[in-house]
Amino acid sequence: MPSKVFSAAVIGLSAQIIEVEVDSTYGLRHFEIVGLPDKSVQEAKERVATAIDSSGFPSPNNQPVKVLVSLAPADLKKEGSLYDLPIALGFLLAEKHIKFDPARKVFIGELALDGKLRPAKGVISLAIACKEKGVEEIILPKENAAEGGLIKGIKVIGVESLNEVIDYLAGEIAIFPTITDTDNSDISGNASTDLVLISGQDSAKRALEIIAAGGHNLLMSGPPGTGKTLLAKALSSIMPPLSFEESLEVTKIYSVCGLLSANSPLITQRPFRSPHHTSSGVALIGGGNPPKPGEITLAHRGVLFLDEFPEFHRDVLEALRQPIEEGNISLLRARHALTLPARFTLILAANPCPCGNFGNPDKRCVCSNSQIKMYQKKLSGPLMDRVDLFITVPSVKYDKLAANTSDARQNSQAARERVIKARQIQQARFNDFSTNAEMGIVMIKKHCLLDGRSQTLLKNYVDSGKLSARGYHRVLKVSRTIADMDGSENILFDHLSEALMYRPKSDTIG
Repeated sequence: MPSKVFSAAVIGLSAQIIEVEVDSTYGLRHFEIVGLPDKSVQEAKERVATAIDSSGFPSPNNQPVKVLVSLAPADLKKEGSLYDLPIALGFLLAEKHIKFDPARKVFIGELALDGKLRPAKGVISLAIACKEKGVEEIILPKENAAEGGLIKGIKVIGVESLNEVIDYLAGEIAIFPTITDTDNSDISGNASTDLVLISGQDSAKRALEIIAAGGHNLLMSGPPGTGKTLLAKALSSIMPPLSFEESLEVTKIYSVCGLLSANSPLITQRPFRSPHHTSSGVALIGGGNPPKPGEITLAHRGVLFLDEFPEFHRDVLEALRQPIEEGNISLLRARHALTLPARFTLILAANPCPCGNFGNPDKRCVCSNSQIKMYQKKLSGPLMDRVDLFITVPSVKYDKLAANTSDARQNSQAARERVIKARQIQQARFNDFSTNAEMGIVMIKKHCLLDGRSQTLLKNYVDSGKLSARGYHRVLKVSRTIADMDGSENILFDHLSEALMYRPKSDTIG
């Protein structure tokens, strides 16, 4: 009689319960896996047979049996090696070498040839799906137990080998469920460059504080070596801590991608992703077959830094338009349709021209006009319209570089406290962890009211063509953030004026 045990499959960032049915009958030796398995699943029959033999049980390769494994639902593509453990247990159940009740239990894990279990990807997604489907117990590799233990309300049993699983199911050994303590997690800021160590660039530091407070996007332009990359890295030191819900959201992404550290099952610091300018569109946006998260999803709730962005391929940059606006990316393929989160703070850094000295009063630019125009056209108007703040990062003189700056108001800790205060105002306003940058038009009309003087100023900008409709709304969002940083309930003329100051002054970059 066929046996049935349960496993789970990761689909994007979610998961689905999989039924693993195993039928073993007398006949010519044969081992077949059906149910749209990929190559790694098909190879499971060799791993499973050897692992069963190494664990002291009769292997299907050493006896005249015909084994058929069915993975249901049959129309869902099965990938990865996490089905090894349930296939092995299903075979042993069908052959009556072991006996246990598989109801409300899910098994995942890859088997080594000696019967040991290797860790799996996407355990958080698997545990969440199991809890939602009423599964009581999930049995998985011990290396994944701390990760699975983040999800409350389900028993997470970490095991090291096939024999240990069998002994546990037979009641011969006791294994206590893993519960990961998150109360003592370190939610401090990233250990990165402190703002006080960056000489000069006061206006750039102010812009960093604004984008950290409101979740806005920033473009920095200036000659080489002025500190653009250093400023971008310093942003992590003033970003507010992740809430537990945000941490779980980010951890799920890294778990599915296999980037989660075994020593740190919960990500408590905001991601900082800095892909190289040779990255493809699939690497940045996500995709493939099956679709996988890209850099914009790995930067979710954190920072995506594109250094030397005019060196990126034009089509790669243009693909950022929809994720910036929507906060997610929809990937459609023949057999897959996924929507992945991509709510990140975008920082772009660029030189004003290929040689970097265009507009520099101290150095002569050697680029031709055509080279400069081609370089600057990499950032199209529609993409530029989705950037909130534009700043120039000028060269720093010797006096500022050599100065010993120790103003406590300029360090990252003080800036971070101001950012957290502004974020708390937004959290109370929106009743969740949304930021001003995430406001839709309805919320903008409700929370971004202007006085008469401010309306006149903004009207002049819009009617003169300096601001598009999208740019108009982005200016209001930035004004709202500046007002929150001042603790002002209303947007004042000075707040709007500062927000307009960060708009591009010409058709050049920044």
